[in-house]
This record gives sequence, C-alpha cells and structure tokens, in this order.
Amino acid sequence: MVDSTFAQVGKNLSEAMRILGDGQREPETGPEKWRFSRTSIPGPLQGDGQDVATILHLVHNLIHDEEEEEDMPSQHRMQHVGEQGHMALLGHSLAAYISVLDRERLRKLTTRILSDTTLWLCRLFRYENGSAYFHEDDRDGLVKVCRLVINARYEEYASEGYSVLSSRQPVIYQSASGRSGLGQHLCSQLGLPLSSLCTVPCNTIFGSQHQMDIALLDKLIKEDIETGKLPLLLIANAGTPGAGHTDKLARLKDLCDQYNMWLHVEGVNLATLALGQVTSAIMAASRSDSMTLTPGQWLGLPAVTAVTLYRHEDPALSLAAGLTSSQPVAKLRALPLWLSLQYLGHSGIVQKIRHATALSQQLLQKLKALASIKTSVEDELSSPVVLFRFPQEMISASSGGSGEGYCAGEKEVLDAFNRWLGEQLLQLVPNSGVDVVELEDEGTCIRFSPLLTAAVLGTQEENIEDLMEKLSELVPVMCSTMCLRQDFREETHRHSPSLTYIEELSWPGLGAVRYEPRAEGMDESRRKQELEKINSELLKKLQDLDTDIIFSTGPEFGTEEDCIFVGMVTEDVDVSELVDTVAALGRDIEENGRLLENMTEVVRKGILEAELQLQKANEEKLIEEGMLRQLPVVGSVLNWFSPFQSSIKGRTFNLAAGSLDSTETTYSTKAQPGRPSLQESPTSSSKKHPGQRLFRRSGAGSDSFSETSSIGPAEETTREASTTPSGSIHPPASPPAPEEDSRTAEVVVPENIQESSVQVHTQLEDEVASEERQPEGQEVEQSGR
Repeated sequence: MVDSTFAQVGKNLSEAMRILGDGQREPETGPEKWRFSRTSIPGPLQGDGQDVATILHLVHNLIHDEEEEEDMPSQHRMQHVGEQGHMALLGHSLAAYISVLDRERLRKLTTRILSDTTLWLCRLFRYENGSAYFHEDDRDGLVKVCRLVINARYEEYASEGYSVLSSRQPVIYQSASGRSGLGQHLCSQLGLPLSSLCTVPCNTIFGSQHQMDIALLDKLIKEDIETGKLPLLLIANAGTPGAGHTDKLARLKDLCDQYNMWLHVEGVNLATLALGQVTSAIMAASRSDSMTLTPGQWLGLPAVTAVTLYRHEDPALSLAAGLTSSQPVAKLRALPLWLSLQYLGHSGIVQKIRHATALSQQLLQKLKALASIKTSVEDELSSPVVLFRFPQEMISASSGGSGEGYCAGEKEVLDAFNRWLGEQLLQLVPNSGVDVVELEDEGTCIRFSPLLTAAVLGTQEENIEDLMEKLSELVPVMCSTMCLRQDFREETHRHSPSLTYIEELSWPGLGAVRYEPRAEGMDESRRKQELEKINSELLKKLQDLDTDIIFSTGPEFGTEEDCIFVGMVTEDVDVSELVDTVAALGRDIEENGRLLENMTEVVRKGILEAELQLQKANEEKLIEEGMLRQLPVVGSVLNWFSPFQSSIKGRTFNLAAGSLDSTETTYSTKAQPGRPSLQESPTSSSKKHPGQRLFRRSGAGSDSFSETSSIGPAEETTREASTTPSGSIHPPASPPAPEEDSRTAEVVVPENIQESSVQVHTQLEDEVASEERQPEGQEVEQSGR
C-alpha cells in the first residue's frame, strides 16, 4: 500500500507543474493582477501567511512577467519536460521527505539507491567495476579525482599537506581544444599554481586538428620528469566542446600507463557507449581511470546531477578525496536519476541516444547535397556532432571576381556572415538546437549536437527538414550580399566626400556608410554634433522607406559611431540607386537643417527690408494720388467719380531666398512662386513599375523569397525627401510630388516653411499694396488710407 505522504507529494508536484506551466492559467485582472506584479516585490512578509496555490501563482508571474510586459510569447528556448522529467522533479521532492526518516532506515534506503544507480550506469556505459560520484557542478568530479590522485601519489599528503608538493611539483595535462577555463578551475580548487597546468597543442600536420598531439605530449612529459616534476593526470576528450572530435584514447591510455599517470575522459560522445555498436575510438574510454557523464542533458532530465565514474581500490583515499561520503543525506543526490532511469528503462535510454545520433546523420546527408555549405565531421558514419559553415570558396564562385577587394579581411567577413547564419537559424527553427561556435582553424561555424539538445528541446525529424528549408533560403541572400559588397564600396567612393565608406569587417551585411556634412566655418565640436544629427535623421528616413532592406546603427558594441549599416540584400538590388538615395536624403537633411538655422536671421533682415519698402510705397502712393485723395470725405467722393488705378505692386517674402519679390507674377499666373509643379516626377521613381519596391532592378529576380530576404511585393514609392522635413518615403495616396534639383536658380523649401512664406506674403501685400485680390480684368478699389 502506497504511503499517503508519497501520494500527496506526487499530487502536489503535478498541481505545481500545472500552475507553473506556460499558458495553463487564465491571466489575472484587476487587484489580483496587482498582487502578483513585480512592483509589489520586495515587500514585507505577510503576518497571516499564504496558501500554496497563491505562492505558486506568484512564482508563475515572476517566471512569465517579462513575456506579459512585452505582450508577446518568449523567444527563448524552453526545455521540453516529459514524463521522465516529471520523475526527476519528483525525485527532488522525495529526497526532502526521505531525509527526515530515522537514521537506520535512511542509511539502508540511500545505500540501495546509490548502489543501484552506480550499477546501472556502469553497465549502460560499459564501465566495469566502477564507483560513482554524483555532483551538481560537472567540473566537481574532476576536482575530487585530482585530490584522489594527489593522495595516492603523495603518501605524506594527508599529514604534511601542500608542503609535500614542493619536493616534486605535480603537473596536470589538458588538450588545447578542451573546455575553456577547466584547468584554471582545477588549480584554483586544489590550491596549485598555474605552472602545474600544461596545455598540450593539437595536431598540425597529421590527424584531426582537434585531437591532442600525442608525440608532443610524450616529449612534454619527458621534459617535466627531467626537471623534477611529477606527471599526475591527463584530461582527454571524447567529443571536444567545439568540434566534437575524440582524442586517440587507446594510445593516450598506453602513454599514461607508461608514466604512471591517471587518465580522465569527458565529452558528449561518451553517450554512444550505451549503443549496441560503438566505434573503437569511443570504446577505448572504458579503459580510462575515470570519466564524467552528463545523463541529464543526454536524456532530457531537468536538475539531474552529473556523474563521475572511477576505479580505485582504496576506499579510505576515496573518502579523503570527497568521492564518497559517510553522510546518508549526501547520497540522496542520486535519487532523481535513480527514479528517471527506472522510468525510462534500458531500452528507453538507448532509444533516446540512438534518436540523437540519427538526427545528426540525417542533417549530415542533407548538408552534403547542398553545394553552398561545407561540413566538418570527425567520422561521416558515426559522428554525433555536425559542423557546417558558409565556405570561402562560395565568394569567388558567386561573385565572379567582384569579391577581390576585401581579401585581406576575408576571414573576418566570413565569420560575421556565419555568425549571422547561425543566429537566424536558431531564431527561425529554435527546436533544432543549433548554436554558433568559434574554432581556431575553421573560424565561426554552426554546430548541431543533438546529444546535448534533442532530448531537452524535443527535436524531431521535421525540425531538420525545417532547418534545411530555412538554410536554402538564407544562403542565396548571403551569396548575393557578399558579391555586392565591393559594388557598394565603389559606389560610396563615387559620392565622396559627401559619403564615407566605413570598413567594418564584423558586420554581416552590405556594408556601412556615413554622410559627411560640409564643415566650412565649423569647429570640431560643432562638426561632430552636426554629423551625429544628420546621420541619425538619415537613418530614420531610410528605415521609413518602402523596402525590405534593413538599415540600423550596427553592432551593439561596435567601434564605429554615427554610421548607417545596411543589412543583407538579394541579387536584384540596384546598389547604385541605393547609394544615390542615401546621398540625396543626406543632402536634403543638411540643406533643410541649415535653412532652419538661418531662418531667424533671414526673417529679421526681411522685416527690415519690408519696412523700408512699405515706407517707400507710401511715399510713392502719396505722390501719385495727390493730397485731395488723402482727405477723408473729399478723397472718397473723388475716388467715386474718378477711380484711381495705382501702379504700386504687392510684395511677397520668399523665406527660402530671404528676399522681397513682386506679386505681379503671382496674380498673372495664379500660382505661388517656388511651388513645384505636380506634373513633374522624380527621375528615380519614374522608372519604377507598379508593384516594384525601391532599389530593385527592373525585370530581375524571382517572384517570391523568404522573409529573411530583401525581396517582397511592394507599392510604388515616389515621394522625394526634399518635399517634407522628415524625408520619409512612403507609398503616396495622391499624385507624386516632384524632385527638385538643388542646382536650379529658385530654392524650394519644405511645405511648412512655404506655408509661412505664404502667410508673410499675404500680410506684406496688405501693408504694401493695400489692395484686395480681384479676378483678372476687374478694377481694384483703393482703400483710401
């Protein structure tokens, strides 16, 4: 009969998982929502306490608070928690309950749990007569093993401590392709100097460039022995962290036996020891003195400890090193794994590992059929880790020689493009589990290691199909962008000095450009402010254009400032038109900015000139009309019988030119001077066809591309930046405004400025001419003022 407490623990766990699950609870409203909001935390501890459901709801809100604030689902990869995951979580709950049992019952139970789990793991991973140490930090097992070896090799260490190490300094050897920071962590935990750590280079001529150079290792060991040092331990890899390659473990084991060294093996490829057919390179790991396993990652078990299997005959030394414990509670760390292994069974464990390796083979076969991607695996028949990247050869093959201009920084450019490719694939197919790795020889690569991610993310075969589909869409965009980078550079140089090309090799896109304003009469501080202002407004205008090309400020931690970075493009993009538009928009922003800056002075001078014109007009009016017409009553009677036709014309104040002009042209043509005619059309937009977006060559490309490309259906864009202060170009709802040539005699100002000009023009007409507008051919009655 099941203990009622056990049943309650399972029930409470199921309820907690239901509440904490994403999307399992209705969103709170009103005061209830406020109770769980982040603004109420931290706060005072409530005196009456809260029930379990309320506390779990609080935890749920803290987990998903960011998603609710952004009003969108989280894009982060979440672990797939299946039934076996629930068993692991239940193990943590049961461990707390079991820890309160009486000492004798607790001792018997923990001994059984520990011995069962050790036996199962040793048989699963072909490690006979081994012991197990369960630890949270996957590096902690190696630290304990090092202490065990130190105690075994230095007999006086238990009584004399670190002083015995001074006679013969211990040396720990690790591969250059091993885990970053692992050796430094060991020295820190063991109290050893960094001189006790020896990094062995990898092969440079023969064999894999990610495998340890055994001949050089032999030479280093001999040199250390000659200098009075003690070779202590060698850390080998069965699946390097980056490329997933395996060292030649059989030869390394023979070398360790020769020099009486301890061999420790770690790596993701150790999971394949559980399969029916294992390669000889991996099988050699079963001969090692110790190895660290991470079954939680391989089997998708949350919060499950790592395990270090080791062989040693002296239990006293194992106890002194911390590999075993006399405290029964410490043995309960194996309980979640004990439950999960029983739930999965031997067949279930093997099936999960086999599924992960099959995913690797599926992706590898599909990548080999894709000529534009280069793969890198250790063994094409059995490698569980697949590396691929956009290769250097694709540049010359796709560009036909146009990529010669950036050969010097070719590697940095390729690394940036591959980094972008990996980030896009991860975003578009998150369940694939791909990530980006930096390798010394290959550079930046995309890695697919399903043994680490498939069980956690629930990766299936359809995810591999989705990955290949997105990859086939992204690669053509990368090829076209790579080919057009040199054209973009040359077009930018053609617009020098107004445009400056920015050499940013780490930018995955077409390139970067900066608009340089004219700096006559400006000091350095003022010029910098003007540069920042113009490029900032130019970026906003470009982002408002009707195009799929992405314009941004560049990398978050980039060195270049006040630049415009152009993203990926497709092959039908007209680079010349793109650069011309950037230059034209920048020039309009600069001219409009300077016009606004000088507006105060222009208006002041115009008012002074208008006052002089008014005074002169009044004097001329007095001379023409005579004294009698100025008398109140006499002038009206005289004007009635003999209307006077004044020869004085009105004046209009042109803000753009800063001058007073006659209104005779205005009344004769019934049009405002300086207004562009709507019949004119921009030269660039006049060449566009309906449905064609900006910067596209006519009749080029296919009809549909992916959402990551710069191709897509669009409306015609014809509004020129000089017609509005913002300079934004959108699909117009009315006939397009004309493009003004800055070289023409008459300067056209933005609409808001022109409206001010019309107002000033009307006021000046009233004051200067003192006449009303009449239809052409009618008499104008004088006001008699």
